Amino acid sequence: MPPFLNIHSETGPLEAVLLHRPGVELQRLTPNYLTELLFDDIPWLERMQQEHDQFADVLRNHGATIYYYEEMLTEILESLAVREALLKEVLHFCAVRRPEDRDAALQFMDEMTAAEAAGMLIAGLHKDQVIPHLQRKNLAFYIKDELPWFIPPIPNLYFARDPGAVIGNGLSVNAMHTPARRRESLLLDYIFRYHPLCNDYDHPAWYGHSKPDSIEGGDILVLNRHVVAVGCSERTSAMAIEELAGNLFRGDKEIHEVLVIQIPFERAFMHLDTVFTMVDVDKFTIYPGIENRLHLYRLTPGSDHNVRISALPDFKAALKESLQLSAVDLIQSGGSDHITSAREQWSDSTNTLALAPGLVVTYKRNAVSNQVLRDHDIEVVEIEGSELVRGRGGPRCMSMPLRRG
Repeated sequence: MPPFLNIHSETGPLEAVLLHRPGVELQRLTPNYLTELLFDDIPWLERMQQEHDQFADVLRNHGATIYYYEEMLTEILESLAVREALLKEVLHFCAVRRPEDRDAALQFMDEMTAAEAAGMLIAGLHKDQVIPHLQRKNLAFYIKDELPWFIPPIPNLYFARDPGAVIGNGLSVNAMHTPARRRESLLLDYIFRYHPLCNDYDHPAWYGHSKPDSIEGGDILVLNRHVVAVGCSERTSAMAIEELAGNLFRGDKEIHEVLVIQIPFERAFMHLDTVFTMVDVDKFTIYPGIENRLHLYRLTPGSDHNVRISALPDFKAALKESLQLSAVDLIQSGGSDHITSAREQWSDSTNTLALAPGLVVTYKRNAVSNQVLRDHDIEVVEIEGSELVRGRGGPRCMSMPLRRG
């Protein structure tokens, strides 16, 4: 059997991928909590699920095995020991500090099946659900301005890319930047520690979710077997990148370079893959003009486990040199029209997911960018995304590749 985790490129044939189908957690969004939960709007769940199912069908039809986040979580929660440990850690993580509150929540959750507990860990646990199990109601139940959750929902989980990243045969369980998403990585850590598909292999751990410096999967691109690109963004810190690079150099002798791409620290450019993705071994889609706002650094192994750092003056030249290519094609999303580029970038025109070299999945709504890709000999498979895009992410954001050929 091949290793469960095996990613040595962005474009190798996609063989296995982790997804999360949007669920009840999206119905917990209200206008009061949109900003805190990182949404700009309230999506229509039924349509969102239809669009996500279409996305999953496209991946299956092109040879990928799909693993679902909630199903894997359910399977590990069949173990009572794992379930007890995770529930207690989640309550601690969510700052449920009063012993009587924790006891009531645990009593309520003990009555759930493994599937119900997995759903609750994603959709959230409302205080009203726990009240019947309380011996005494404390003041927090009467102050309505406080959050109504013991365990808040995690509606961003369908962007499965960010909590973890497979690099080589190892896994980075990422330390998320925003409180709204940090529990995603905790759940992922439990899945990869306790699910038999994962722990049958000795996969290196490149990073941990409890680290103080944040890094997110949307900023990590495995360009080839030897080079990893990492975006330094509003959600991925320089210190995390340097630590990740050191761990890679010590643990995977084939990786000899981390190319750091600093992008503007703006919400419109949330992660590197919102402005730059790989669509073939020598072709990339890029948001027009962004290359003039980038700062580049090459990290290589140094002496005494240190990382050597050198600044690079030119983006395209750096890509050619790092990948040892005579030429690279930077395909501008939206074509040459500034307004179209900005509009389609907002709906994730550059957030492509490669199914194989020169074959990508995109949102159908980004018609101009999709045609530009075709003009550069890239085959484009379009999916609907009118509701999926409301969370600000595209096909790459929604997928965590586990294995590529």
